[in-house]
Amino acid sequence: MPDYKVLIFDWDGTLVDSIGRIVESMHRAADLCGLQRRSDSQVKGIIGLGLPEAIRSLHPELLTPACVERFRGCYSDHYLALEAEPSALFPGVAQSLQAFRSAGYTLAVATGKSRHGLNRVLQGRGWLDYFDVTRCADETASKPDPLMLEEILAHCGVTAQEALMVGDSAFDLQMAQRAGMDSVAVGYGAQSLVALQAFAPILAIEEFMELRDWLEQRATGRQVEVSEHVG
Repeated sequence: MPDYKVLIFDWDGTLVDSIGRIVESMHRAADLCGLQRRSDSQVKGIIGLGLPEAIRSLHPELLTPACVERFRGCYSDHYLALEAEPSALFPGVAQSLQAFRSAGYTLAVATGKSRHGLNRVLQGRGWLDYFDVTRCADETASKPDPLMLEEILAHCGVTAQEALMVGDSAFDLQMAQRAGMDSVAVGYGAQSLVALQAFAPILAIEEFMELRDWLEQRATGRQVEVSEHVG
């Protein structure tokens, strides 16, 4: 049973309830750019990618960088307007993250957000120094490339077997698979647990507190195992 030292979290749809705003902002950008809206499920299917990659995947008819950039600007403007009141953390997230820190885990974020976007939301919560390390899509390779996980592992000085990736999209779990890392599938975000089970997560949850309970049970099991072998 692996002894995890580092817990790595996706942001949107895993820690923060922002999926609805992302979908609405993609629809608004399509309207402003004179494009046909994609379905809600199609938009949810690209959440986790870096924004340029997400836009190109949804709208391959945008043939030039200038067109992609215009769409990105429309999306960002609408999303930031919605974020005047920041998206809420999912129930149990704040308490559980604090419990993880108190238990000695190293905490990290691996997100499709830009560095500017992540820093904005972290600063808004007073969390700029809360996580030990963060990686964003515009400063490394976009998910599902495992590079951002490999960079987090190198920063923390641990192996892939000592880390756990928690995410709500296929890109999160694919990234973990490619890095040789265990993953937890979150079913309350962008994609259903049925879709995510294809990537063999070690745990599937519908509430964030389930992760805390599971890790605490594992820790208790290890303590019992150690005590049984002492003396």
